[in-house]
Amino acid sequence: MNKLFGTDGIRGAANKYPITSEMVVKIGKAAAFFFKNSGRTKIIIGRDTRISGDMIESGLASGICSMGADVLLAGVIPTPGVAFNVLKNEADAGIVISASHNPYYDNGIKFFNNKGFKLSDQAETEIEKLIFDESKSQQKNCSNEKIGRIYKLKNPVKEYADFLKNSMLPSLEGIKIVIDCANGAACRAASLLFTHLKAEVEILFINPNGENINYKCGSEHPDDLIKKVIEKKADVGFAFDGDGDRLTAVDEKGDRLTGDQVLAVCANYLKKNKRLKNNIVISTVMSNMGLGIALKDMGIQHILSGVGDRYVMEKMIAKQAVLGGEDSGHMIFLDHHTTGDGILSALRLLEVIKKEAKPLSSLAKVMDVFPQVIINVEVNKKPPIDTDTDIMGIIKYVESILGQKGRVLVRYSGTQPLCRIMVEAPTNDDAQKYAKMIADTVKDKLFRST
Repeated sequence: MNKLFGTDGIRGAANKYPITSEMVVKIGKAAAFFFKNSGRTKIIIGRDTRISGDMIESGLASGICSMGADVLLAGVIPTPGVAFNVLKNEADAGIVISASHNPYYDNGIKFFNNKGFKLSDQAETEIEKLIFDESKSQQKNCSNEKIGRIYKLKNPVKEYADFLKNSMLPSLEGIKIVIDCANGAACRAASLLFTHLKAEVEILFINPNGENINYKCGSEHPDDLIKKVIEKKADVGFAFDGDGDRLTAVDEKGDRLTGDQVLAVCANYLKKNKRLKNNIVISTVMSNMGLGIALKDMGIQHILSGVGDRYVMEKMIAKQAVLGGEDSGHMIFLDHHTTGDGILSALRLLEVIKKEAKPLSSLAKVMDVFPQVIINVEVNKKPPIDTDTDIMGIIKYVESILGQKGRVLVRYSGTQPLCRIMVEAPTNDDAQKYAKMIADTVKDKLFRST
């Protein structure tokens, strides 16, 4: 049985396995079976702006209803907006149709439980078993009088935006902001929220057509945002990814902050204001070495998790932390929401800028970023890295050269056919050189024509 779930749900090219109409119906049926309760099961479905969203939404809804569960459609809405609406509507689960920062031709499916949290590995494994084990779910359609119904939520995006509004400062007057919505799920929510601020706001990329999501825009492509921040002499720029759970921040000089820098800025502010519960910050093993040093200098305990925002969340819950995130831009403020939220992260950073009355470039100096290079190598197989003697040999060689002055991390992407090579070193040239050495070996060993 092929493993469907990666680090952030099920993902692939739309209309190709596993994101086919036939497979999506099975996923919907399995989800309804897994999340069923003693009464009438309710499952919320939200999506981003991809052209394939309608097809996947219809398939999921069909599968869910065939099992006697009801569907509540939220339409186009950020991923964290689905989590919010699960809680507000007391639903049994939420399903998000999105491939995050990927191109429009990809899509994916991920889940929230009835508490608004992403699922554990164990829960995903159980759903995967149900998808392929017809004796447990596929052949047990409900009787015709119990078939589920499909309802549209009335104002899911506005209610989500109102929820965010309640977590922000009363006034951001005097701050000039530029926002890039990636032609994605955050377009309407961000427009509803930021146009009501007492700040000067310009919003870019808010005209989705099904195919332009993340295209030369959004958190992965902030070039136009940077130009506009400089042109408008803005105080800050924000870019969201396609599903609105990730943030890229740009300072008033047009310099892009890493997710780790944003985390360090927020951690420093929360600690100073005695709001950093248990004095702990969670980040992943991909975090820049500079973050750990900065947090140590602040007197904050730094705990690492696996890669993926749900692993950050799991560690936050275990350690009772309120702040965590990834260098990629997923930020979790657990005292405000149950999942990573790009818009909420922007609001929190705006609070810091306003209260500290300092430019973002100055605030970001709390952390020195170590030169870091990440190379993504396309692979057509994913054997355990530590079983390949050639790859392990070059990794150990580079590690022996870097010693305590650098770091190497090699791992597979959980959502794409890629191997990620990350090297930190005293200089950018060193990081580039050693990352390329490892990448060349990985490419030679893991991408052979079949």
